[in-house]
Amino acid sequence: MLAGKTALVTGSTSGIGLAVARALAKAGAKVMLNGSRPAAEAEALRAELAAESGVEVGYTPANLADPASARGLVETTVAAFGGLDILINNAGIQHVAAVDAFPDESWDQIMAINVSAVFHTTKAALPGMKEQGWGRIVNIASAHGVVASPFKAPYTASKHAVVGFSKAVALEVAEQGITCNALCPGYVRTPLIEKQVVDQAEVHNLPEDRVIREVILAAQPTKQFVEAEEVAAFAVFLCSDAAKSVTGSVQLIDGGWTAR
Repeated sequence: MLAGKTALVTGSTSGIGLAVARALAKAGAKVMLNGSRPAAEAEALRAELAAESGVEVGYTPANLADPASARGLVETTVAAFGGLDILINNAGIQHVAAVDAFPDESWDQIMAINVSAVFHTTKAALPGMKEQGWGRIVNIASAHGVVASPFKAPYTASKHAVVGFSKAVALEVAEQGITCNALCPGYVRTPLIEKQVVDQAEVHNLPEDRVIREVILAAQPTKQFVEAEEVAAFAVFLCSDAAKSVTGSVQLIDGGWTAR
């Protein structure tokens, strides 16, 4: 489906990002991985993905809180593969606390990685996409891009920003063969969520299975985690020619969370 295309996936050494990278590679796209794993682990993952998919796979680390480093991801991908067709902005961080107790540095870090990095990578990728008349940008937001939860104000604000940014970009490039969409999963069982399960079990003095159902998935009617592979399959569809008219959209994969 995507043979001959090149994709950059930020935050792609675990969780949703890795699932998206695997799915893009399986669909035939060359993939640039990005993350913060130790060099040996990153190389092993890169080699494994290349071997199982039969496509070129690269890896580059980056401090996404730094604008130059975020832009450098795009530049490195173009230098390695000769171009960039697909940009998946997936990297994100979270911190949970009441607003009046929220550390200033955590706010700054969340905004830098969850929002500003999306701007910088998109800005760097668009000139090449415009020149070739084809491009796909998928920003992994969250159900928190359309609804809110207490004690997650900065994260909620960041994901609302990503949704709005995606819509604006889509309008700017609507006639140039480029689409931009926000993909908004509910709770996906990733290392980020696993840590929340452990923390919440301690806070509520509950076994982890009850924490998952009664705390983590309380707002998700299916009472099941969204699978990372579901998000990945949706991302691949949005990158395909079958989705060429899908742009500026907010695609929810949330187990019914926002239907309430």
